[in-house]
Amino acid sequence: MTTSTDPPLIFVIEDEDALRRDIVEELQDAGYRAMEAANGEAALEFLTSAKPDLVLCDISMPGLDGYGVLETLREMPPELATTPFVFLTALSEPHKVVEGKLLGADDYLVKPVDYDLMLATIAARLRQVERIREHHHDELSALRRALAGLSGKGAEQVLNLVALGVVLLDGSGRLLYANSAACDLAAAADWIGIQSKSVIPLDQGSGRAFRRALSETLEAAKAGDDKVVGIQLPSVTGEGALSSLACALPVQEDDPPDAPALALFLAAPDRRSRAPETLLMDLFGLTPTEARVAGALANGARTVDVAEELDVSQTTIAFHMRNLFQKTGTNRQADLVALILAGPMMIKYEGLT
Repeated sequence: MTTSTDPPLIFVIEDEDALRRDIVEELQDAGYRAMEAANGEAALEFLTSAKPDLVLCDISMPGLDGYGVLETLREMPPELATTPFVFLTALSEPHKVVEGKLLGADDYLVKPVDYDLMLATIAARLRQVERIREHHHDELSALRRALAGLSGKGAEQVLNLVALGVVLLDGSGRLLYANSAACDLAAAADWIGIQSKSVIPLDQGSGRAFRRALSETLEAAKAGDDKVVGIQLPSVTGEGALSSLACALPVQEDDPPDAPALALFLAAPDRRSRAPETLLMDLFGLTPTEARVAGALANGARTVDVAEELDVSQTTIAFHMRNLFQKTGTNRQADLVALILAGPMMIKYEGLT
């Protein structure tokens, strides 16, 4: 992906040499950076080290075709899986468009390529990505500001209504507050212990990784940066893993020394119910299937488990994931789960269906 000063990087995958060169020249003349590959296999090799901002890919190629490239890309880590993908094709039949859309394609350009339309399509897709990133940043910043400003009995009463454990630490990593759900998890003596000044994992093997996650998140908070780090904490009694999510609360210059710098969210998937799917649909404008996927992810399920639960392919799950990223304003699975866990849908809605 580009930095704030680099022009966007466009990856052109096309087996026709002359057309590929023409497209690259048009992109460069328009101010973009461009990389190119002549077939699907070469493209996937490039993607192990490069992170383009958008992919232009031919459908009909020898060997791995465009559908194969897209399907593989959508199964890569989220920073690549969410890359805008535009097909180049001479095939304009409706069923081909539908097939590509189901795999997660964002748009189509029909050959012979209209270069003005190509540049307009690329610009529109990149603007969409930027809007999503800005929305995502604003949402998480609002959540962090809300958490960082918590103080007093009223705030504690609100946090005690939250179904997952919430622990607040200051810039030195000292315990400031643990809600009732976090205290219940500690009382179970399966995953964590809460002492007067700290939270410790009971499984000794996960202690180092847990401390490193907290340290990285606190350093980001002190630098005024956003950071979310997740880690699974095994049970000492075989009750399954506790999902923990450390969320930086960027420190401001005028904050007191004991201001919260880190929020730790704790969730034991087998000990809490899912957020009502109707609530997720209302909050984010999700379809019923998207709400089921979001609820399962927030409950600690892996994407492969969600595919098995819904009896669909992982490609279909990747398609739903992309819609979830767009609708929630996130672009990584960790941030999607963080938003769900930290949001109002995790309040104890007993009696709601």
